[in-house]
Amino acid sequence: MKRILIAPLNWGLGHATRCIPLVNALIANNFEPVIASDGQALELLKKEFPKLQAIELPSYNITYAKKANSFKLKLLKDSPHLLKTIKREKKVVESLIASEDISGIISDNRFGVRSKKIPSVFVTHQLQVLSGSTTWLSSKLHQKIISKFDECWVPDHIGTKNLSGDLGHPDGYQSALKYIGPLSRFNKQDLPIKYNLLVVLSGPEPQRTLLEEKLLEELKAYHGNVCFVKGIIEPEQTKVTKGNLTLYNFMTSVELEKALNESELVLSRSGYTSIMDYAKLEKQAFFIPTPGQFEQEYLAQKFNVEGIAPCCKQKDFKIKLLSEVENYSGLKFLNYEVNYKKLFSLF
Repeated sequence: MKRILIAPLNWGLGHATRCIPLVNALIANNFEPVIASDGQALELLKKEFPKLQAIELPSYNITYAKKANSFKLKLLKDSPHLLKTIKREKKVVESLIASEDISGIISDNRFGVRSKKIPSVFVTHQLQVLSGSTTWLSSKLHQKIISKFDECWVPDHIGTKNLSGDLGHPDGYQSALKYIGPLSRFNKQDLPIKYNLLVVLSGPEPQRTLLEEKLLEELKAYHGNVCFVKGIIEPEQTKVTKGNLTLYNFMTSVELEKALNESELVLSRSGYTSIMDYAKLEKQAFFIPTPGQFEQEYLAQKFNVEGIAPCCKQKDFKIKLLSEVENYSGLKFLNYEVNYKKLFSLF
C-alpha cells in the first residue's frame, strides 16, 4: 500500500474536517494515509482516525487580532515567523519521505508540505485571496506557491452554480487545476427535529472566545432548544445542560452530523468548510463572519445577496436577527460524484 501524507493547516478546524472525506477515500482506494498537522487540527484527526499514524508538524501559531482592522498588520508582523515555519516544514517533510516511505503528498494550505521527489497536491478553494486593496498581491503570492505543486484540487463545482464564487473561480487563472466538487464528511439524514438552534463555533483565538461570550449573553433571551458546540478540542468531551441550552466543548464527526440533521437552524462562522457541510445537509443558516477575515466576509455577503442565508457583523448580532432566516432559501447541494480512483492515479 502506498503511503500518502495528508496535512491540513491548523487554522480553525475547517481544513482538518474537510480532509476527513479525503482520508476515507484514500483508505477505500487501498492507500495508507499518514496524518500530519499541529494543534487542534491534529487532535481532531487523531480522534477521528485513532489507528492511523499521526505526525506533528511545526506550528504556524496563527491567531487573529482583537480588532478587525488590525488583521492585515498582524499577519505582516507574523510573516517572518511564517516563513521560518515553512522552511522547517520542508525539512521535516523531506525527512518523512525517507523515514516513513511516503509516496505522495496532499497539503491543505500548508505551503511547506511539498516535495520535488514525489507527487504533491495543494488543496484550496482560494485561488484568489481577498485582502482588500492588496488582493492582487496576496492572490499572486498564493498562486505562485500553488504553482510549485504538481496539482491543485479545488473543492467546488466548476460551473457557475458553485459555492466559492470569485475565490475559487478567478478569471484567466492558469495552473494544473482539478475541481473535485465540495468536500463534506456528512450525509443528510431524515431525523426528528430536536434543536431549534445549533451553534457551531471554531477558528483561531481570540475571536472564537469573543463570539462565544456574545452569543451566550444573547441566548439568554432565546426560548427555543439550543445545542451549542464551542469548537474546543480537549482530551475529554464535556456536556453541560442549563435549561434550554446544552453546551459541548466539541463533538466528533458522527455526533455533529446527527446534531446538524436534528436542528432547524445553524448559526456559525461563514468558513468555507462549514458552507460545504451545510450545503450537503441542505440547512438553513445564519452567518457571522470572523471580523477582518475578508474571505468569510465575502462568502457571507455572497449568500446574503443570493437570498440563500442572512448574515451580520459580529458586533451587530442580536438574537432577534435570527427571524430573518424565514426570508432566505437555505443552502442546497448539487449531487457530485468524485472519481477518486482517477484522482488518486497521480500517486
